Amino acid sequence: MDFEAARKHMVDSQVRTNDVTDPRIQRAFETVPRERFLPAELRAQAYIDREVVYAPGRTMPTARDYAKLIDALDIAPGNLILDVACGSGYSTAILASLGEMVVAVENNEPLAALAQENWSAIGAVNAAVISGEPADGAARQGPFDVIVIGQAIEVEPAALLKQLKDGGRLGAFFRQGGVTKGCVWRRAGASAGRADVFDASVRTTLDGFTRPKSFVF
Repeated sequence: MDFEAARKHMVDSQVRTNDVTDPRIQRAFETVPRERFLPAELRAQAYIDREVVYAPGRTMPTARDYAKLIDALDIAPGNLILDVACGSGYSTAILASLGEMVVAVENNEPLAALAQENWSAIGAVNAAVISGEPADGAARQGPFDVIVIGQAIEVEPAALLKQLKDGGRLGAFFRQGGVTKGCVWRRAGASAGRADVFDASVRTTLDGFTRPKSFVF
């Protein structure tokens, strides 16, 4: 399979055509080899327009959804970024091309090691992974300008919002009633407000962010 051609087609058909006009974001999706971050048996699915589950509880969202999410976060070159549940590291590699430094948190040790290996292979020197629960974030490494959760969540990420700088942004796929929205929270002082930005196709909810089940008697 010609992955380079598939990558270019992905950007043309999933990113540019969905109002993601920032050339830095387009270039990131054009240059980071998405297939490298998937197991060999799934690499043929790297550029399809569908969420790919590649490890227990870890997925790669469509390029369309992830590009629109990070586009809404207004990431600046000097920003410190937290990538929540980085998995094999693709999301972090994209973010590393946009900000100054990316701290990734991952509680799956083999995946965390794989992520570090992948970043080294592609020259992403401004990314580092720490071991921890995604819902806890990385308060000691913060506060952050931007926090990104690249999977669905069903509850507000309260602990993570506290790790934003004043004026900081948190992006996530917020899922309620079977509907997923790409959302951005902006911190102002001690509070943070949420804006629903676009409809998303992400369905897999990240552990630690599931809504408690209600019981019917």
